[in-house]
Amino acid sequence: MRNSGHDIQILTIGQLSQGQDWQLRLAHDRPYNLLLWITRGQGRVLIDGSRRGVGAHNALFVPTRSLFALELGRQSIGHAVLIPDGTSLRLPEIPRHLRIRDVGVQSELTQLSEAMLREDLSARPLRADALEAHAALISVWLRRQISLEEHAMDRRNAAARLSQAFCGLLPTRYRSGDGMAEYANTLGVTPTHLTRAVKAATGRTAADLLTERVTYEARLLLKDTTEPAQNIAQYLGFGSAAYFTRFMQHHTGSPPSKLRQ
Repeated sequence: MRNSGHDIQILTIGQLSQGQDWQLRLAHDRPYNLLLWITRGQGRVLIDGSRRGVGAHNALFVPTRSLFALELGRQSIGHAVLIPDGTSLRLPEIPRHLRIRDVGVQSELTQLSEAMLREDLSARPLRADALEAHAALISVWLRRQISLEEHAMDRRNAAARLSQAFCGLLPTRYRSGDGMAEYANTLGVTPTHLTRAVKAATGRTAADLLTERVTYEARLLLKDTTEPAQNIAQYLGFGSAAYFTRFMQHHTGSPPSKLRQ
């Protein structure tokens, strides 16, 4: 019910959210690889099952179908590179959050992203080829940084590992209608333990993240398609259109009909 797109794109973070905070703030995954380069501002990011602070000169790589959420201050600035799934480019397979402290390295990615943006706006012949070449250079920059010891991943405690596993399940199961008992059973823990572990790692309960993922998809489908609310409700695993309407009213303050307007 959604077109994932096949072209490499570069956008500002403002363009990525389309001026609607929920498009980044709600926990969700996307059908393409995403590199975010924040050059000004600060906030919080949910990535790879953990919540952490994010600020200027932070790079976030979010692979296809990886759960994430981003809350940034109003004055934040940055770029987002969108790379289709199945690309021939060599990209990391897991989410990464890099804090870039070296000024020269910061400048490298800023210059690459700005050059890519200029190419995108020029509409010159072979634009798609040029964008792919720029994206390839950005992928080299990213892999070089990941290889450095200063960006080695921290060891996770048991709660963080469980939260990571739960967040890994959501992109493929959020439409199933499963509740916390089913997710906990899959992960071999009790619902109470799952709730506590995810809360400790992300600041949100497991049920909160599931609700956000469903709400995000519902809002996106109401915005981008003409599918009747009844069809969207069925697609998202709701027992009835009436229940879907109550759910959206409770979690957004508006019924589906108003959200679509």
